[in-house]
Amino acid sequence: MAGVGLLLAMPFALQAGSPFFLPLTAAFVIAIALVPALEWLERRRVPAPLAAFTCVVLFLAVANAALASIVLPAWQWVRILPERIERIQSNIAPLIDFYSSAERFVNRTIENFATAPAREAATVTAAPPPTGLIDWVGTSAPSAIIEFFFAILVIYFFLSGWTRLRKAAITSRQSFGGAMATARVIQDVVDDTSAYLGTITLINILLGLTVAGALWVVGMPTPLMWGGIVALLNYIPYFGPVIAALLLALGGLMTFSDVWLALLPAAIMTGAHLIEANVITPLIVGHRLTINPILILVSLSFWGWVWGTPGALLAVPLLIIIQTVLGAAGKPDIAGFLFEHGTLVKEPPRGIDALLKKPPEAS
Repeated sequence: MAGVGLLLAMPFALQAGSPFFLPLTAAFVIAIALVPALEWLERRRVPAPLAAFTCVVLFLAVANAALASIVLPAWQWVRILPERIERIQSNIAPLIDFYSSAERFVNRTIENFATAPAREAATVTAAPPPTGLIDWVGTSAPSAIIEFFFAILVIYFFLSGWTRLRKAAITSRQSFGGAMATARVIQDVVDDTSAYLGTITLINILLGLTVAGALWVVGMPTPLMWGGIVALLNYIPYFGPVIAALLLALGGLMTFSDVWLALLPAAIMTGAHLIEANVITPLIVGHRLTINPILILVSLSFWGWVWGTPGALLAVPLLIIIQTVLGAAGKPDIAGFLFEHGTLVKEPPRGIDALLKKPPEAS
């Protein structure tokens, strides 16, 4: 009963304590993905603190460069959105007329929907412009900055003490079988998590660059920003590409005067994603990291409900870690693995079982 109560209360505890649990979990996932780079540096006689610092600096450099290429241009798009509402209305007017001619009821419904943004446009345009991204971050998100630095510190100290932590976890076992099982679980978690994140990151970067190049050809402004958005949202299975296509459709309607040309960026992204999801990803990832789609949907729903968009980004890596641990620890004997008295370590037979299993020559 205590276990059932803990299981039911855990999601609400994670949700209520998201300022602590979310950066901690994200830091552990990122640190596990960086372990292969850390071990590569340590094999070349780089001290553990310096190797951990190098990994953290490289990660921050790549992440900040990617976010800067997305956030700053995106903020400009948000600022000009009120000015482009009239163009969006004029672009979707042919589509509205086409569908409204089918039935009078549909005509009245779409006309009401189409006229609502026109009244809202004047109100949004009259509002004062934002003071700036830096001011918004400084005034509205101080806790996010603290959580960010907390996560960075966790990543650094986890990596700097990784060798000691792994050695302590293995040597603390009281039996050779438990030590070998622990070593296997740790290695499998690191290999599977880093392999998944590494391959998916490479695929997403290539997808984003491909979409950015195609958008540059058709004349879409800030193509690198759109490619970064596509690459970032592609970490969220199923739902991320849909959101990216909708954003590209909105950007196209804000940019081009012809409705079919305005919908071309969304069509480019959709076509590139279909090729990536059905050809490239299965070819590169293979069967080793294939995950049940139902489990992915359940994980997305759960972690998205608990932590929102960051939880959705962490859903698949957390699912891989949990699956790896459960696969080695036994299902559902995770407690037995933690306390070294479960399916991993089989105690020697006693009593009548020992006599039955003893070879004939020894009896």
